[in-house]
Amino acid sequence: MDLLVKSVPGMEGFLRRRDLPGFCRVDEVSDPRLQAIKTDTRLTPRAQAVILNTFENLEGPVLSHLGTRMPNLFTIGPLHYHLKSRLSEEKTTTTPPSTASGSFWEEDRSCIEWLDRKPTKSVIYVSFGSITVLLRDQLMEFWYGLVNSGQHFLWVMRPGSITEKDGESQIPVEISEGMKERGYMVGWAPQEEVLNHHSIGGFLTHSGWNSTLESIVAGVPMICWPYFADQTINSRFVSEVWKIGLDTKDTCDRVVIEKMVRDLMVVRKDEFIQSANRMAKMAREAVSEGGSSYCNLDRLIEYIRSMVA
Repeated sequence: MDLLVKSVPGMEGFLRRRDLPGFCRVDEVSDPRLQAIKTDTRLTPRAQAVILNTFENLEGPVLSHLGTRMPNLFTIGPLHYHLKSRLSEEKTTTTPPSTASGSFWEEDRSCIEWLDRKPTKSVIYVSFGSITVLLRDQLMEFWYGLVNSGQHFLWVMRPGSITEKDGESQIPVEISEGMKERGYMVGWAPQEEVLNHHSIGGFLTHSGWNSTLESIVAGVPMICWPYFADQTINSRFVSEVWKIGLDTKDTCDRVVIEKMVRDLMVVRKDEFIQSANRMAKMAREAVSEGGSSYCNLDRLIEYIRSMVA
């Protein structure tokens, strides 16, 4: 599983077999799952352009290869920050239009008050997104790894995020009680606000693309535990290409988790913060006036207008 996959342009030097999405880990090329994905993602002449939620300095080599197959590429991300940047440019006297929250559940803002009482970059934020489901055994490994690391942590435990063979989905009592010492748990959090809070020093994430971009913009290093699809490749980029975190895929062991949390938050803290801040600066420059994403959005608008004409 650690052998390099050398047939993906732009990823020859770092993509391993274990980094491939689950639908690629099949015994036969004829596997229905692989064939379905192949059909759905094939670039065909029917597509005249592709809009991507990324920016040029983040994925330059890969975008160059995509450009040989699809010349009209519009990289306009990070979208969440691009929107805020554009709205802040409005020079009108009227109140700018509000943006709706993208949350699936009601946000528990009590976590912000808890974070306010913590030192700068002393808390690791834990959230596995809106789809990932943990087995109880996996949950306990993360729990003991976090507790044994000695770090403060804010953990999002959304409804339905725990499963068991017998259908048990309740948060174990030992976790609920044990949170009182160094942790804080909420059902859902205002993630962008949390990631930009001064007390957050790391993000234990499932490596979904939205979460990855939000963390990059906020300059927060990551520990990645991908669940499925693109997340397995995103996590590899975080650790080996962008150097802004650690990848713990295919592993759910309390000892490994404890070590990674310590590495991210203590041992290699300065190294990761420096790399994350550098990447955050590039992301913000991309959506600022004159930046690559800023210009690409203007170019996209003109392209759509020309199609209408």
